[in-house]
Amino acid sequence: MTDKQTIRLNKYIASAGIASRRGADELVQKGKVKINGELADSPGIQVDPENDQVEVNGKLIQHDKESKDLYILLHKTIETVTTAKDPQGRKTVLNLLPPEIVKRRVFPVGRLDFYSEGMLLLTTDGELCNRMTHPKWHLPKIYHVTIRGKLSEKELSVMQNGMYLEDKGELLAPVKIKAITEVGETTKYEMELRQGINRQIRRMFGEFEKTILRLKRVRQGRIELGNLKPGKWRELSGKELGLLKKDLKMK
Repeated sequence: MTDKQTIRLNKYIASAGIASRRGADELVQKGKVKINGELADSPGIQVDPENDQVEVNGKLIQHDKESKDLYILLHKTIETVTTAKDPQGRKTVLNLLPPEIVKRRVFPVGRLDFYSEGMLLLTTDGELCNRMTHPKWHLPKIYHVTIRGKLSEKELSVMQNGMYLEDKGELLAPVKIKAITEVGETTKYEMELRQGINRQIRRMFGEFEKTILRLKRVRQGRIELGNLKPGKWRELSGKELGLLKKDLKMK
């Protein structure tokens, strides 16, 4: 038996539609998984789909041989929650995807807040998700931010040199920011962030009492939203996925 004939246990479970890879890890840790009648002690155990029998909660599961990880680029709309389910019954990002994609148990990579729009990645690849959300691997994220009025040169300088958020006493890393258009009483800025602070942009402009009219993520790493319309989605191309994995130092 060669390595090419085996897959990780957590991927096997995920491909059967039982849980996400992270959920599969938890099932193993709770002693809910057996391989050939023996309790599995690690989600990283290699499983032979042709010969091994895997049980979850006492039930035999079947691996989908045709299953491959999905990598989805979605243009998230405003007033949409970045989660699989919402206790308040609001529309979630999964509501923007067709049933056959949702059935594959894709999950969002990171978050965009309720009133923000733009690029959001969803995947079934737990390793890629973990790397993209871990501080060590944060890829630059580019946003277009439209506000009422404009920032002063002093306010721009504060953002560019690392500002201090008074509300929770957090010191932010320097941010690249520049004005790209002015229309009437509004100004659109392009911002590049590498930090993962919750609602960072809204809090930054809030410190200067500036009202954000529109907040849109347009790029993450070398993957661009492009002309994808709001509410629409597509799979990443092979080239895009290759660049993404290269930037994340994934094989």
